Amino acid sequence: MAIYLNTNKALQNYEALYRSKYFVDKSLIIERLNEVIATSDKYICITRPRRFGKSSVAHMLGAYYSKAVDSKEVFEGLKISNKATYVENLNKYNVISVSFSDVNNNCKSCSEYVDRITTLLIEDLKEAFPNIKIKENYAIWDILSELNEKFIFVFDEWDYIFNSNLFIEEQDRFLEFLMKLLKDKPYVSLAYMTGILPIKKYSSGSALNMFDEYTMLNDMIYGEYFGFTENEVINLCEKQNKVSFSDVSEWYNGYTNEDREKIYNPRSVVKALQNGKCISCWTNTGAMDEVKEYLKYNTMEIREDVIEMVSGGEIDITIDEEFRAGQEAPKTKEEIYSAMIILGFLSYYDGYLKIPNKELMKEFEKALRDESFGYVSEIINSSKRMLKSTVSGDSETVIGILHNIHNSEIPILQYNDENSLACVMTLAYLSARDTYRIEREEKTGKGYADFTFHPRRKADTAFVVELKKDEVVDVAMKQIKDKEYVQKFRTEYKNILGVAICYDSKTKEHSCKIEKI
Repeated sequence: MAIYLNTNKALQNYEALYRSKYFVDKSLIIERLNEVIATSDKYICITRPRRFGKSSVAHMLGAYYSKAVDSKEVFEGLKISNKATYVENLNKYNVISVSFSDVNNNCKSCSEYVDRITTLLIEDLKEAFPNIKIKENYAIWDILSELNEKFIFVFDEWDYIFNSNLFIEEQDRFLEFLMKLLKDKPYVSLAYMTGILPIKKYSSGSALNMFDEYTMLNDMIYGEYFGFTENEVINLCEKQNKVSFSDVSEWYNGYTNEDREKIYNPRSVVKALQNGKCISCWTNTGAMDEVKEYLKYNTMEIREDVIEMVSGGEIDITIDEEFRAGQEAPKTKEEIYSAMIILGFLSYYDGYLKIPNKELMKEFEKALRDESFGYVSEIINSSKRMLKSTVSGDSETVIGILHNIHNSEIPILQYNDENSLACVMTLAYLSARDTYRIEREEKTGKGYADFTFHPRRKADTAFVVELKKDEVVDVAMKQIKDKEYVQKFRTEYKNILGVAICYDSKTKEHSCKIEKI
């Protein structure tokens, strides 16, 4: 049975996806790819973070193009079936499909890795073309050239050995193999590759410089086909009644493609709808461990940016270079952020960097609890005490915690402006996010409250926090009452608190007043 050439595995995998309850039709990418078949633009490399639907699209392409299967029944009901090039290319090609994450078994070197691929592919070619004549010194590209056949190559997880740090001393051997197999070869009708990391660059360019690359930072063409758009998520949410679209949006929204469309992580959305609740799906990937390591390389320089982003802010920064396969561990701020964008932990659009959504926010909160972050981890680990002290009316403990945060060595927490005070509040109440929806500058009553804490459990205490600099707490508390900041809480919660927190810039002291409203 064939391993790589003209197999039915892609169709089987895509049929399983097609039959699933939360299937989303991404078949119009085929129309775009049909346009570049047998042209000089036939080399396409698309890179996205984990779980953004790369493998699903690869299976779809194998199912559509392969002459070894009849996939008309599947594709007749999809959007591509209405396009002019649909019938012309349906099941018309020899397709070589390789997922490079599947071919490292028992391989101790890159040479063995490549040799295993070529050996199995040659066996497939012998089976498909019994009359093939293979000369003693022929390489795989020589054999393919002799056949006078056209092939479509679908390579998934092309960067697996780079992303897994395998065969580090020999990785260029793999790039050379891909280059000799694909570059300037008349038997290539289309070469389509996906992965997480963009192609490795050399000082003089790239061994695979024939590829057009489409990444998280640079893709004006294929952005809508990787990740779910907002309209697609709305339609999926209507197929069940346990998880609302607003919850899904809060947890998984936050990425933006270059067409300004909002993009959601597909696996996270589907798992939330299947399980009937929103949780972080990054936990089991191990990828956050990579981010923690990146942060440790340059903790002092980027720590304030991370605090700003955990507080809900954005960082104004220019990211010109993309983190690439084979690159050394990132050291500078720009390199670290580029790696985190490529891996999907940060979103970047129009010069602004941020943590995209609640799912990733929770992962950053976990990362910042690591003792390597020094005082930041101490602040976060004490935030449960801050919440408990607030709802119990213990204003002295609240004052003490705020005083300790302000006295840290972190400049952004030393009240240079209003945003600094907000960052302090965010860190002080970080653990409250587990049981509260926290809004900053929310429209309520007759004005905008600095912070509102909406309990997720109806029996918990709701509260509003008003912050003042160089003012007394009675003034702040009067504002909470006069502007009726707690008005929207009254119909939902029995226990409601007003919390007034002030800071005196002359004495460097905090004051706090907590009242039941």
